[in-house]
Amino acid sequence: MQIANIILRESLTVIVTTFMCQVYLLLGGNLGDRIQNISNALQAIKNTIGEIEVKSAVYETKAWGVAQQPDYLNLVVVVKTELKPLEILNKTQQIEQELGRKRMEKWGARTMDIDILFFDDEVLNTERLTIPHPLINVRRFVLLPLLEIAPNFIHPIFKDSIKNLYLKCDDRLVVEKLNINL
Repeated sequence: MQIANIILRESLTVIVTTFMCQVYLLLGGNLGDRIQNISNALQAIKNTIGEIEVKSAVYETKAWGVAQQPDYLNLVVVVKTELKPLEILNKTQQIEQELGRKRMEKWGARTMDIDILFFDDEVLNTERLTIPHPLINVRRFVLLPLLEIAPNFIHPIFKDSIKNLYLKCDDRLVVEKLNINL
């Protein structure tokens, strides 16, 4: 979507064009007040990244990767933004840090984790960021909330819908939908 703003200064007309993109974010955490942490993260996303257009239900799962830790709460949101992917990464990492995240162990317990799943249908691979997130297709706790809000979204690398990726996923981790309003 393209939005044009017209700015009049003296006798000069300047047209500023901004492109709005959709970024899919996975939010999750398993330490502290999990619901309040998600609520705080959602507010910070609205304040710093953009308008939340769609939000999945909240799901509870056992930990993935490192099993001996508390259960996670997760959800996926779609945000309309003018920011570029690395700007979004910087903002999400700042939000995580403000909510008490300490990066000590890969897949370890945390107050908040915010992953960029998709940025429109772009593919990006840098030292700091890979989009789409490389583990989407092997994690039920990611696919189930995505299935709820975007079943027909086509993964830009696999060229397959979220619905089909979910049906093909071998992960059998129990993912339970909760009745929580955020």
